[in-house]
Amino acid sequence: MALGPNRNLLAIVVLTAWLSSGQVRAQLDFERDPIHYSKSQPTDRVARLAEELISGRRTLQWEDKHGYLKAVLSALEVPHSSQTLVFSKTSLQVSRISPQTPRAIYFNDDVYVGWIPQADVIELSAADPQLGGTFYTLPQEQHGGPHIRRETAKCLSCHASTHTRRVPGHIVRSVYPSQTGLPVYRLGTHINTDSSPWEERWGGWYVTGLYGAQRHMGNATVKDPDQDPPLDTETGANLTRLDDQFDTARYLSCHSDVVALMVLQHQAFMHNALTAANHAGRLTERDAKLMNKLLEREPEYESEATISRYQHAAEKVVKALLFADEERLTDPVTGTSSFAEEFSGAGPVDSQGRSLRQLDLQCRLMRYPCSFLIYSDAFRQLPPGVHQRVLRRLHAVLTADIAEDEFSHLSSDDRRAIHEILTVTLDAYPVDSHHEPLSD
Repeated sequence: MALGPNRNLLAIVVLTAWLSSGQVRAQLDFERDPIHYSKSQPTDRVARLAEELISGRRTLQWEDKHGYLKAVLSALEVPHSSQTLVFSKTSLQVSRISPQTPRAIYFNDDVYVGWIPQADVIELSAADPQLGGTFYTLPQEQHGGPHIRRETAKCLSCHASTHTRRVPGHIVRSVYPSQTGLPVYRLGTHINTDSSPWEERWGGWYVTGLYGAQRHMGNATVKDPDQDPPLDTETGANLTRLDDQFDTARYLSCHSDVVALMVLQHQAFMHNALTAANHAGRLTERDAKLMNKLLEREPEYESEATISRYQHAAEKVVKALLFADEERLTDPVTGTSSFAEEFSGAGPVDSQGRSLRQLDLQCRLMRYPCSFLIYSDAFRQLPPGVHQRVLRRLHAVLTADIAEDEFSHLSSDDRRAIHEILTVTLDAYPVDSHHEPLSD
């Protein structure tokens, strides 16, 4: 029997008061229902590797110079060419990091590996499709064999903050580093994303590559905090080698490739956007089920409020996927390693050989500005209420006769090409015509 008008109204009032209470606001935290971040078992690639090591199905070979680094990169399929180098003391092992011993970061689409010469542990993190950023350490100890430990509290103080949309995530941050690598925080910091101005990027990082008259904060330290500007951005511009900065022979590569850095900052931003949408969608599902039960509605009924919440989460994902706020390049960019070639060649491609991994580097990062992370587990496992709306909205934007203002950075040719690529390479994408099968 359906609720009467008065009981119906009472249920709405009670639920509204409950949802607005401090108790429920606390429950929106990722440690509570339905996320349960720390209590949930991750399913990401690092978690799977940890299980393989415990079961004995895999081992990692030790070598004196790098410990388990080469073996773990191979096991996780992370290319050496992805190496970027950060010398600011902004990590778990701050005492080990300096301009003479930068932390190397290697990455692929869903895994990040941090390594420092002679450090106690290798730092690992992943983009878990349900939890978001997950963090691990691998002790650099030969005796007893390799074992991976999950870390939560130590990492989340930074990696679950406003820097990451208040969900567990990843950060590419630019600081004003002192000559020892300590950030001079009173000068400020910048989170680096696609929309960051070049002049705010990569403070505390080494950068190799050519990029014309564009200037960034990398390859420099603060000698006098009261100097204006505090960093000399000219001397370290357009470096192609780092031998004069530190002993590069200790690392797997002598590069900290500017193209890899650009991809890294996009990827970290995109992963955080997907995690925020995942958590928002799951919270919306929870609240909708509760409301429907109280009002004796069909379990899958979507109220206007529920639809609005799903759409809000989906819109943020669409903007991130399509590089809506990307800072345009004013000069072409060229890397110094094989990263660009390896990254672009990973596919998938359509029948014309086009791929969302093709780089532009003339006026923007990608030749076809739609994030390659649309193929990731993090995207595929978005809650249905968000996932379906992202795909429908994406289709509408790409097939519109006239581009909306928010997507005016995409020409009609761009939108047509992205639509055609997705039609062939993404099974879930709405298909409005016959299409050719994937190319090998």
